[in-house]
Amino acid sequence: MCTICGDDDHLAGTTRRDFLKTGTMAALAPWMVGQAFAADPPKLGSAPPPNAITPQAALKRLMEGNARYVANTLEQKDFSAGRAARATAQYPIAAILSCADSRVAPELTFDQNPGDLFVVRVAGNVVSPDLLASLEYGVQFLGTPLIIVLGHSACGAVDAAIKVVKTNAVLPGHLPDLIRAIKPAVLVAEKTSKGDLLENAIAENARRQADRLRTSPPIVQQAYKSKKIDIVAATYDIGSGKITLL
Repeated sequence: MCTICGDDDHLAGTTRRDFLKTGTMAALAPWMVGQAFAADPPKLGSAPPPNAITPQAALKRLMEGNARYVANTLEQKDFSAGRAARATAQYPIAAILSCADSRVAPELTFDQNPGDLFVVRVAGNVVSPDLLASLEYGVQFLGTPLIIVLGHSACGAVDAAIKVVKTNAVLPGHLPDLIRAIKPAVLVAEKTSKGDLLENAIAENARRQADRLRTSPPIVQQAYKSKKIDIVAATYDIGSGKITLL
């Protein structure tokens, strides 16, 4: 089984080896010069200075931002400020693996500025080779100290996985490939006697995807083991706007 996407028919190493063989890493090499670490928002008219921020500080800043979002006390932002500085470099304080659901907007829910978050999105917030490569870029070249896997309430992808498990529903197109990565979470959630199946499966899926990242070599796994980054799972409640760490 692929430890990245959960597909029984996919070998994780193949894509990674092909990725290395194509010389893509060589193409990225120039970006390693003056490699930056996550930083505070840049000041108007100046390049954002490299500023190492700990995973704990990044998480605290994001959860404080979510509290403002829930209370509808968002910080006033001038989105034109800092554009010139952002054109020269980026220093995101966190990478977010989020669902593609249109009701989930990480920059808003964490009340962050442009350039603060490195966001990758896919239905069901599942880890795949392509998304893993994006997160590797954030860790390796942007110095991103934190990865949050963000599930959300009423997730249609997880609900579809439940229907597949319960009724053997047949889905069109490439949807079965996506659902295959979510089904293990549904099977675990089914064994939970308390709570709602959909809510439990959403939380379990976020936890499982975070676990996959922690064990995904070479870049993310190594950075996590060496405590350079942290990886956490969370869920976002669409109705209240509240993010809960799992």
